[in-house]
Amino acid sequence: MASEPSAIAEQKAEAVDAKPLRADARRNRDRLVEVAVSVFAERGIDGSLEEIARRAGVGIGTLYRHFPTREHLVEVVYRREVEALCAAAGELAQKHPSDVALEQWMQRFVDYIATKRGLATSLRIVLTTNSTLFSDTFGRVSQALRQLVEAAVADGTIRG
Repeated sequence: MASEPSAIAEQKAEAVDAKPLRADARRNRDRLVEVAVSVFAERGIDGSLEEIARRAGVGIGTLYRHFPTREHLVEVVYRREVEALCAAAGELAQKHPSDVALEQWMQRFVDYIATKRGLATSLRIVLTTNSTLFSDTFGRVSQALRQLVEAAVADGTIRG
């Protein structure tokens, strides 16, 4: 399921080429993002772009065609992970009582924050140079939390 923030970031990346991606190019791009998540988690923001390309099974030129700068790649990774975190709020709310959903989402949020230590410097740079990115992602996370809290208050499992 394509999410709005991820779709927006992907449209920005596609705008670099000013044309839609072919299916194989989209698969390469998705694989690059997936591998970047792992490499950044293992090595921090200084993880080698060459290693990301190699582990994704593409050449470095393919990586740069999709992500002209390291910051661009970090932004797409960040947006995708925030979207997954926010989507989890709705999924948990449908599967569990409101207090359990809130508790489990908060644990995911703490885990998410803990995994971003290696990316902190780069994220700070990206977020300060792209105020839209910050306001969009902050707003989405706040809304996810607000929905879970409001549901728990409404059914009386926590006080408002």
